[in-house]
Amino acid sequence: MKLKLDENLSRHLKPVLNGLGHDVLTAADENLLSRPDTEVAAVSIKEGRMLLTLDVEFADLRKYPPGAHPGIILFRPSSFGPLTVNRFIADFVRSTDLEALAACVAIVDPTRVRVRSPRASR
Repeated sequence: MKLKLDENLSRHLKPVLNGLGHDVLTAADENLLSRPDTEVAAVSIKEGRMLLTLDVEFADLRKYPPGAHPGIILFRPSSFGPLTVNRFIADFVRSTDLEALAACVAIVDPTRVRVRSPRASR
C-alpha cells in the first residue's frame, strides 16, 4: 500500500512501515512541511497515497468525503509521546488490512476504529 505520513508523525515511522511492506513517503520527503492541509491532501490524492495523520482536520467529512481520496486514517492515541504514537500506529498497521480502508476515513483510538466508507456516506 502506498502511504503518506503527515508532518505531525515521526519520520522514524517510515522505516518501520516500509519494513511491513508499504511504500511510504513523509511530508518532509516532498517538501510539504508547514504547507496547508489542502495541499498535503492534494498531493496524497495525486500520488494515490493513503494519508496517516494525527491532524483532526483531515477527519472533516465535508472537506475530505469518503471516496474522494485514497483513504485517510486519523490516529487518536491515549498519549501523544512520540514512542507511544509510533508503537500505536505500527501495531495498527501490522494488524490491519489497509486495503479494506481504501477511500475511507477511519478514526483509530485505543478502544475502537470508526470507519466512514464511500457507501455509508451516500
